[in-house]
Amino acid sequence: MTARAAARFHAVEESATYAVFDMVARMRAQGLEVVDLGGGEPDFDTAGHVVDEAVGALRDGFTHYTPSRGLPALLRAVSAKLAEDNGVVADAATDIVVTPSAKHALFAALVTVLDPGDELLVPTPSWVSYTEMARLIGARPVQVALDGADGFRITAELLERHVSPRTKALLVNSPNNPTGRSLTAEEAAVIARFAQEHDVLLISDEIYEKILYDGRAHLSLAAQPGCADRTITVNGFSKGYAMTGWRLGYAAGPTDLMAQLLKVQQHTVGCTASFVQRGGIAALTGSQEPVEWMGAQYAARRDLVVQGLNSLPGVSCSPPDGAFYAFADIRGTGFADSASFAQWLLREAAVAVMPGSAFGAGGEGFVRLSFATSPQVLRTALDRMARALAARS
Repeated sequence: MTARAAARFHAVEESATYAVFDMVARMRAQGLEVVDLGGGEPDFDTAGHVVDEAVGALRDGFTHYTPSRGLPALLRAVSAKLAEDNGVVADAATDIVVTPSAKHALFAALVTVLDPGDELLVPTPSWVSYTEMARLIGARPVQVALDGADGFRITAELLERHVSPRTKALLVNSPNNPTGRSLTAEEAAVIARFAQEHDVLLISDEIYEKILYDGRAHLSLAAQPGCADRTITVNGFSKGYAMTGWRLGYAAGPTDLMAQLLKVQQHTVGCTASFVQRGGIAALTGSQEPVEWMGAQYAARRDLVVQGLNSLPGVSCSPPDGAFYAFADIRGTGFADSASFAQWLLREAAVAVMPGSAFGAGGEGFVRLSFATSPQVLRTALDRMARALAARS
């Protein structure tokens, strides 16, 4: 018998993010000095008290299985955090599952709520894995293309245009990757009404919650009227706590749904690493000063990048509300599409960015630049971009 993969993989694309990573690695192996603004990883170290707790757990021999749902102390800490920060009530014993990454929490949530053939509404531009996760389980992702000229707002008209009898869930990410937009109160109300009128489940990816600018407040969909019993909230520690390599996240939602999501956890990864969970407890219950300090650094970098981008010929960029990405409009540069621009920039300036087309319908004509790197690196990238665009004109 000839070895062959399942047919569903024919519809699944490789990660565009990792494709850029691989290209940058190849160029660097050739001795080229590439400035990589394509990734989405904080350049800060994890806070010392978090590291100390995990190391202490290792030294104490805390290296065995934990309950599949998670350590009780971490579940209680997550429950308290959701109540205090988000206005979301989640019972630590029944409504939360601690997962090895928010990414796994998202996949587990989709496996829990979607049957083959169900439709998942995904407002785009969006993170590259949402649509592919849906395809992996035989569901159909329906991209709701948001309008850059309208600030990528989610409107009732757009949602109504894409809903169908097969629509089972709507996945929303705020603050958003790649645009950096955060939900307004008006948008949250629109989503809540839509979900109730069409009996649609909500999956709310809030991984960038800790990174907001200009005094904005984060809005959790589960806290919206009528949404508590239809929303799975996904969050984690990677972005806000600079813990990407720790792979620690969680999902919270209605008791009946979380009982099913727990089965996904039990029959896939079993549980999250024991000592990593101890670090998560320290992150949530310890000092939040490192999180606040990182937020201030990101804010300064945001201003540097936005100002620099708006000084480039043919480029414009609105300040993001949150996360650590600038989503720049490059339609004035004369390139046919965002992929062509990104390839040219990598070739001519050795600066890696993500083409907006990688993030689905609505992203074309834009590129995403991560400013989760030092101001010096950002200035180098902006200088290279300026020189390359000037030489082209």
